[in-house]
Amino acid sequence: MHAFDVLGDPVRRRILELLAAGEQPAGALGETVRREFGISQPAVSQHLKVLREHGFTTVRAVGTRRLYAVDPAPLREIDAWLAGFRRFWAPPLAALATELARGRRERRLREDEPDDERTNP
Repeated sequence: MHAFDVLGDPVRRRILELLAAGEQPAGALGETVRREFGISQPAVSQHLKVLREHGFTTVRAVGTRRLYAVDPAPLREIDAWLAGFRRFWAPPLAALATELARGRRERRLREDEPDDERTNP
């Protein structure tokens, strides 16, 4: 299964989003996903298994609990693949950043003007 096939499922993407905040027990992940997607606990377990088997997550046992965490290696591979496409959105984002900085600078300059200069153009 290709990385994009793994991430093509919204449940698996959501699990990774939840894990981006840090390691979490399988039970907590299952509760959130079951509530949001209306799927069974065995279905959540199957999604966790797919993520684990394809290297997107790691799991460690702490007593009876299973703690899941993101494994960044496959995400780096996706990032490398996306690098060839960044040219389509990087320049517009850079231009947006420039415009935002210009707006902040102009706002600062207006705020720094003495009160009489603002009222008498």
